[in-house]
Amino acid sequence: MSDPVQPPRQPSSVPFPRRGRLAVIKGQDRTRYTDFYHAILIAPWWLTFVQLALFFVAVNIVFAFLYLADPQGLKGLHPGAFWDAFLFSVQTIGSINYTVFVPQTLYANVIVSFEAFVGILIIALFTGIIFARFSRPFARVVFSKVAVITPFDGVPTLMFRTANQRGNQVLDASMRVSLAYQHTTREGMTIRRFVELKLVRDRTSLFALSWTLMHHIDEASPLFGVTEDEMYNRQMEIVAMLSGTDDTMAEQIYARHAYQPYEILRDRIFVDVLDMTPSGRRVVDLTRFHDTQPLGQY
Repeated sequence: MSDPVQPPRQPSSVPFPRRGRLAVIKGQDRTRYTDFYHAILIAPWWLTFVQLALFFVAVNIVFAFLYLADPQGLKGLHPGAFWDAFLFSVQTIGSINYTVFVPQTLYANVIVSFEAFVGILIIALFTGIIFARFSRPFARVVFSKVAVITPFDGVPTLMFRTANQRGNQVLDASMRVSLAYQHTTREGMTIRRFVELKLVRDRTSLFALSWTLMHHIDEASPLFGVTEDEMYNRQMEIVAMLSGTDDTMAEQIYARHAYQPYEILRDRIFVDVLDMTPSGRRVVDLTRFHDTQPLGQY
């Protein structure tokens, strides 16, 4: 079991978060319906249901006022009885047949017909939103909490690992790893740069259990000769992005993770998490997935 990783210091900024939004965008155009649809898809489930419920209530409030505009339009409706008009609207839009109110004027029948049409649209809208949220492909991929730099075949090598928590197969999985760092140009302009790191194996036709990613830190590597202090000073991060096709859903899935300097350990190795059951099935022990040990204990 490895010792807990204590971050000695952290960069002053986190330019690439592990998940969620990458940045706060100011001045963006929020008028397009596609952005509204995207906001619904990424909102928490509880917030989605609250928004749908508020929209449903708002629609029924509008129709309740339309019914109150004609005091004689609904038989059994007392003048000014907003709550009765609201309940009649709910019963109409939900196609509920136990109402005691009956439309008896042309105006009321037109509003009822229009509300019935709106009700069909609302049901289709709600069904589509809920189905879209349920059908979104999510990657259940876990990355090791730390990366290590340790000799491998005599060459210092950056290593981290990932595992498929579902236990099914991810077909044609590929991994791209980049080094992000602050760069100051000769003109004194500071920019964020990304340099791709060459992996020993960046693609696997079948990703089902555990996958250890390795990058040799040789003379061709952007990390060659980089000290730990330099990684902090230049706000370096190792950014990993995985993509593949989920065998069960037959859809493309994505996952990403970032390692900051204090999460990159030197002269340590990962403990073995692969085992075999008596029946011959392979087992991945995710309880030890993030553990490391000193190099000499291997």
